[in-house]
Amino acid sequence: MPARDTGDSSLIPVQQLRPGDHAFVSYGDDEVRWEAVAAFVRLGLARGEKVLVLPCPGVPADEVLARIDFPSHSTVSARERDQLVVSSMREVIRPDAEFTAARQMARLSRETDRAAAEGYAGLRAFIDMGWVAALGIGIEAMTARETSAHALFAGRPYTEICAYDRRRFDRAVLTAMERAHPRTLLERLGSLRPVRDPDDPDGALHLIGEADTANRAAFTTALQIALAHTAPARRLTVDLTRLHFLSVGCAVSLLTLARRAAGHDRVEVRCAPEHHRLLRRLGGGTVPLLVLTEVGRPW
Repeated sequence: MPARDTGDSSLIPVQQLRPGDHAFVSYGDDEVRWEAVAAFVRLGLARGEKVLVLPCPGVPADEVLARIDFPSHSTVSARERDQLVVSSMREVIRPDAEFTAARQMARLSRETDRAAAEGYAGLRAFIDMGWVAALGIGIEAMTARETSAHALFAGRPYTEICAYDRRRFDRAVLTAMERAHPRTLLERLGSLRPVRDPDDPDGALHLIGEADTANRAAFTTALQIALAHTAPARRLTVDLTRLHFLSVGCAVSLLTLARRAAGHDRVEVRCAPEHHRLLRRLGGGTVPLLVLTEVGRPW
């Protein structure tokens, strides 16, 4: 099930998660699910956070670690000093055998405080929701937890991904759980998602994920379509703030199309500082109708 195609700020690549984020991701393939896990873990370790991984029950810890480490062994030292821990929901709620949302959240709150006391920048947890069936928990209890977890995140250095296997949960549950999370992640690393907000008077085009060489054709096509749709209004806003990566080739395509947008009075590009610098260096300041707006990262 793809993430919602809306122009709001909920959909982001995993690389843009920050402390305080509670994110939903779904997968339907046993290989795909490891992409988000590996990126989430490695970024957390690089940022000096403690990382907790709760894989789907039945998946051995050795397999989890092998997937995260491939093709190197970059997490060995983190595991030795307990910066990276592979555990289970049974361990989280222990010594109690019965799951309750309050019990689980209290434990995660304590673990966040302990990580900070140990000198880490915070705690991040990847939780595969396969534990729900394994512990015999009803959907109601899971829903209550997901919709009442605000205190875990508000003003606290805790980040969480809840991963849902689309083969285990029906569509209605997945839709409800996606809506219950403030953040939704792109399923695949290296993917690009163009999203247009139908309620935006500027017909804003949001480009989310990675605008690299492999995605240049899709990036260019999305811009061309957006320019066609916004021709009557004579203005277009392109939001790049949720791009993790912008290649030189894609940046050149953007500037070329903006220069040729004769039917428009204004093309505004909102982007992060590093992408703003790239567009300026490629001549963005010489395109008459182009307005480059630098938007600082919120972290």
